[in-house]
Amino acid sequence: MYILKNNEKATPVMVYTESTLIHGQVVTTEFLRVNIWLRTEGAPKYIHMLNAQMIYPGAAVKTVKFDEIFIPTGEIIGFHVAPGVEVELDYDPGEANRMVIAVSAIAGSFVIKSQMRISSQTELRTSLEVARTNWLSLYEAQITNPFLPQMNVQVPMLLVQPEKVPFGLVE
Repeated sequence: MYILKNNEKATPVMVYTESTLIHGQVVTTEFLRVNIWLRTEGAPKYIHMLNAQMIYPGAAVKTVKFDEIFIPTGEIIGFHVAPGVEVELDYDPGEANRMVIAVSAIAGSFVIKSQMRISSQTELRTSLEVARTNWLSLYEAQITNPFLPQMNVQVPMLLVQPEKVPFGLVE
């Protein structure tokens, strides 16, 4: 089993790919803000997780457990710290010319009902077209899955890869 180094920490996270949900503890340096980590220049090619449970939702839900797992960052379409872990949001609530819109994002078989901050001078279509970011923040998210009826995860913030996730407007 992996032993954390003096400058490392393990933070509970949930990772979404096209076909799986992975819940475990991600290994990072001690002072890293895990909730925005994948947006930084220091994001790794593989994220290192401990005590991971990989869930394959479908007609028959399958789970696999790992003491340690390395997940290719490019395969991740959604990422957030686990519910109950305190996070510092990545925006200034007083920022001028921003508005909040309700969106649903689809990450594999997971439905993410959430809020997105965009310019008050534009609309969602334009915001998505001009965004030059690999990771987009969604807020006040409720995550469900039709194959996992008991699943109802609520988190203050998550990251999604906007080029891999369809977005729907919610009235």
